[in-house]
Amino acid sequence: MTKDSVNQGLLSAQSRALKSSRSIGQMAMNHSKVIAKINQEALQEMTSTFQDKISNLLKMQNPKSAFDFIQAEILQDAAKEVAVYQNKISEIFASGNKELHSIAGVLIQESKNDLINFINAATASTPIKSEAYVSIFKSTFNTALQNFELIRAATADSFGNFEKSVDNVANLSKNQPADHKKVAKKVKR
Repeated sequence: MTKDSVNQGLLSAQSRALKSSRSIGQMAMNHSKVIAKINQEALQEMTSTFQDKISNLLKMQNPKSAFDFIQAEILQDAAKEVAVYQNKISEIFASGNKELHSIAGVLIQESKNDLINFINAATASTPIKSEAYVSIFKSTFNTALQNFELIRAATADSFGNFEKSVDNVANLSKNQPADHKKVAKKVKR
């Protein structure tokens, strides 16, 4: 194993790490732009809806009909808009999570391959009577390779847990309008 091959391996690893960092940064920037656009659209929609509802509310003469209008129309529409907004944001998070999971998988596999190449290069030109040392060296690094599988499993679990959390938030928002209807019925009694 020569110094040039070690340097070449390190340079290659640094290049891949830089490429991965750029990919993650680009993904984050793209998702931020999409979220900003969703926020802007939601704000415009909410402003327009709010103005319409307020003008209808101001036209009402009877306080009871105004109260019923607020419960039936404004609150339920707002809950629906919030649910739609949360679903859009959840989709962005889920897609980003999948991209990050893919990038992490590639990085783990590349690191594992680099370690295998290092082991092979380090043991390729060993002296004849060093088999015992080579065996110990390889068994130590085989243990390290098994750790890569543990890292991969832990990464998959963490990304899976994040996705479940996003899904749970989305499911909570889907159940919210039904809860508002129950509250509205209780208030009417």
